[in-house]
Amino acid sequence: MHGSVLLLNQNYEPLNVCRVRRAVVLLAKGKAEPLATRARPVRTTGQDFPRPSVIRMCYYVRRPRPTVKLSRREILVRDAHTCQYCAAHGVDMTIDHVLPRRLGGQRRWDNLVTACRTCNLRKAGRTPSAANMRLRRRPTRPTSPYAHLMGHYVNGVVDPAWAPYLPMKLRRAS
Repeated sequence: MHGSVLLLNQNYEPLNVCRVRRAVVLLAKGKAEPLATRARPVRTTGQDFPRPSVIRMCYYVRRPRPTVKLSRREILVRDAHTCQYCAAHGVDMTIDHVLPRRLGGQRRWDNLVTACRTCNLRKAGRTPSAANMRLRRRPTRPTSPYAHLMGHYVNGVVDPAWAPYLPMKLRRAS
């Protein structure tokens, strides 16, 4: 009963990724309906269930809109591990304050960017204009929280049955 199942709200919005066991319990209690199944069934002592891949809740689950928390990891993900000054791509990236803290810059989405060590040292404690540097892209809060919240379940491979129900950013992972 190992494997992952995409759990959708009644309006087909992705809610969560759960294990097959939890999905079978939701199906058996009549709280969810299967939308896509896999070939092998789940065998129990009482009966066989089709192994779910995507299930949808039969009722609407109210929950607050998910948000992405501001962290180093999320800044790197937002900027795709790419320096926002020279477009260098790599794993040895730093986080730079566009408006330095000593000049009143705060720790906010619109003030933090990914920078390579060379550009971060070159910019130092100055603004980009004072350092004669330009940002490639204006920093903003991420708009698609589902990609951030569900991305670690996908691990670069999206089950083809999940693709119609996921945002475009996650579909491209496969």
